[in-house]
Amino acid sequence: MTTEQDQIPAPDSPAPDSSTPDSPAPDGSAPDGPAPDGPAPDRPVPNSPASPSPVATSSRPAWVTDELITQWCAWVRRRDASRRGPDRAEPVTAVAPFDLAPIAAVPACAPEDVTAAVAGARADQPEWAGTPLRRRGDVLLAFHDLLLERQDQVIDLIQWETGKARYHAWQEVAQVAAIARHYARRARHYLAPHHVRGMVPGLTKVKEVRVPKGVVGVISPWNYPLYLGVGDVLPALMAGNAVVSKADSQTALTMLWTRALMAEAGLPSGLWQIVAGPGAEVGTALVDAVDFVCFTGSTATGRTVAERAARRLVGASLELGGKNPLIVREDADVAAAAAGTVVAAFANTGQMCIHIERVYVHEKVYDAFRAELVRATRALRLGQSYDYSVDIGSLTSAAQLAAVEAHVDGAVVEGATVLAGGRARPDIGPLLYEPTVLEGVTPGMAVCDEETFGPVLSLYAYGADSEAVGLANQGTYGLSASIWSRDSREAGRMAVRIRAGSVNINDGAAAAAGSIEAGMGGMGESGLGRRHGAEGILKYTESQTIAAQRLLPLGPPKPGQSAVERFVRRTNGQLALLRRLGLR
Repeated sequence: MTTEQDQIPAPDSPAPDSSTPDSPAPDGSAPDGPAPDGPAPDRPVPNSPASPSPVATSSRPAWVTDELITQWCAWVRRRDASRRGPDRAEPVTAVAPFDLAPIAAVPACAPEDVTAAVAGARADQPEWAGTPLRRRGDVLLAFHDLLLERQDQVIDLIQWETGKARYHAWQEVAQVAAIARHYARRARHYLAPHHVRGMVPGLTKVKEVRVPKGVVGVISPWNYPLYLGVGDVLPALMAGNAVVSKADSQTALTMLWTRALMAEAGLPSGLWQIVAGPGAEVGTALVDAVDFVCFTGSTATGRTVAERAARRLVGASLELGGKNPLIVREDADVAAAAAGTVVAAFANTGQMCIHIERVYVHEKVYDAFRAELVRATRALRLGQSYDYSVDIGSLTSAAQLAAVEAHVDGAVVEGATVLAGGRARPDIGPLLYEPTVLEGVTPGMAVCDEETFGPVLSLYAYGADSEAVGLANQGTYGLSASIWSRDSREAGRMAVRIRAGSVNINDGAAAAAGSIEAGMGGMGESGLGRRHGAEGILKYTESQTIAAQRLLPLGPPKPGQSAVERFVRRTNGQLALLRRLGLR
């Protein structure tokens, strides 16, 4: 996933200084009020073509005040906010995709701030670990209710910071609410002690229990600031850990708003600490200090995170890049498959680690599918708006727009054909790019071999299912895949042959990603570990075996050669008896 710009060494945008208190105000969450309807920077328009329309002078939601931003930024952990001099990290200011205007100066942390945040979290964690699961669950359920009640506020912030369409921002709210509810209700089941057979049945009593790791570090990207930024925090807290999160510099306000909401839901202030600033400094310091790392981002940075964690013998879960395939079988419902492909490829403007970039279509239905796909793609409404009138929103950064343009333009120069889209739309918004369908893409083209992470897909024809599986398994990634077929049983047999952490049948990606009780993660260079389901909370714990021996010792009752020999003969006989009885 080429998402975390500030997790690799790169200069941050200069920003004016800001001054915020060291500790958050008690009322740091946003106030109640009517549903915000902020300025709509532009009207939605069909994908192609459209008449120019001016962008509004400011995309900042009308309800967001400087006072609120100051309250949210107070959640950034800094040892001394008044420190000045060359060792003081300068604030970082993101740029709003809708209008390229500055968003807010967010305080940046120095490595010593990260050390202090981890120390503070570590000091508070034991008391939280001793808090009954029911009480921890109550906090998550209170957060669930507050999140749904005030969803318009955080949806506005997500759109302001990422430029995505409102529906795609709302999906983050729905997913995080589901995660909160699931772990609040199911953690008792996942974390329950497990009684197992002891060495000597009846005499050795053994159970496995789960104990928290301690302090978990979460490093999340900008493309899903609520879902990826908070969805991994909730099970870590529910398991009894403290958490230190590194907020992405592009989307810090979304995380800080959410942290304030968690305080209102009853989470003690020291248990979830937020740090911010350049990833090369702050992210590295975090990996070097915590007891477990949860990272979502690029494969290149993921390797670095894994290496640093491994040196300390600290575990890590990593969700990384993907070049995800979709297969349309000969028996597929072509119209349904085309509609599903459009959603899977262009949701979140293609800035989604599990979105579809490669589409393999059986040669007998290729022409019909291509026509339906092009029609559906051209019908998408492209634009910028704080309402639900837009299907596809903006890319998040100029760098992401440049990457998309380079892949598409390079492919065209090398012989590919644009069937739909294929151009930026500065007449609508500064970072908008039309949903694009390519044909004639061949190996060696960047768009064929590399993750684009934008609203671009490539069409390919195939002749047999075995060929389609081979094509789907090309490359080093293995995150997500999709198969469309009227024969779900045969599609299921194909699915187990595809190297991917999730395979969706007659759905592009949402069926697996939205099934919170099932694990989600990658194979190969798409990562290690899983979020969601049992592993999504167990990864934040250690397994501890507690064994109690009763009545007789495990060994000869007294010293001496004859006593030892009798013990060995008796034990050998017991082992043979257990074998004959078929006992494990």
